[in-house]
Amino acid sequence: MSHRITPALLAQLDRVRHDFAKAFQVLRDTRTLSATNTFQAYLRVPDSDLVIALHAPSPWADDPTIRAVVANYDGEVVLDETADGSSPLSGRKAGGNGQRYAQVFQRRPEVNVVIHVHTPYLGGWASAHRVLPIRYAASQRVTLARELPIYIDRRQPEQAFIVERIEQNPYTPAILEANGGATFWGESLLQVSKLILLIEEGAHFQGLAELFGGSQEFGPGVLEQQWKMTGLWAQGQKLLERVA
Repeated sequence: MSHRITPALLAQLDRVRHDFAKAFQVLRDTRTLSATNTFQAYLRVPDSDLVIALHAPSPWADDPTIRAVVANYDGEVVLDETADGSSPLSGRKAGGNGQRYAQVFQRRPEVNVVIHVHTPYLGGWASAHRVLPIRYAASQRVTLARELPIYIDRRQPEQAFIVERIEQNPYTPAILEANGGATFWGESLLQVSKLILLIEEGAHFQGLAELFGGSQEFGPGVLEQQWKMTGLWAQGQKLLERVA
């Protein structure tokens, strides 16, 4: 499998290690991540059936170095940096990194990265088995989705549930994993990580609002105001006309 380790792949590995380390530091320092540092990114390798997977180091790890696994959709490992010598290996448990979200990458060409993450307040909503309505202006301005669905029945594979939700609403950027964390997806590692920060902040505020009767829908003009700030208004207006 070593013939698949091309200069383009090595260059992508360098970029994603840097972006992952930056995202991990920001999410950890802002206390967006839970104490266990559950933060895992799975990235498409262009024009191939390969996935680059990176996991944040455990808080107990003696060596915090960010290492990657490269595997294909069938679970064959091309490169495992978590093994001594970083040599190409095959048939290891690490191959599951390539299989985990393979269906998402195969069925949704617009998705370049999938991130699984545990955060305190999204975890709270997930444990309550509640859909998260997006009622925080700062997070709403960067997405046309109005809610995050909840994944409860694990007899259906998570990746199949994600594909199903995107087919129902292509603007959906994430799901809540009942009794667990959340899974986000999008164009790039940093773009998705920034969304995680904003959505978790909104879940925090909306969780606090439960003490006062619950968060309320946006007032008149708020969606137009927010979406105009990020260039989403033209699309958002069409969505609102459909609902009306």
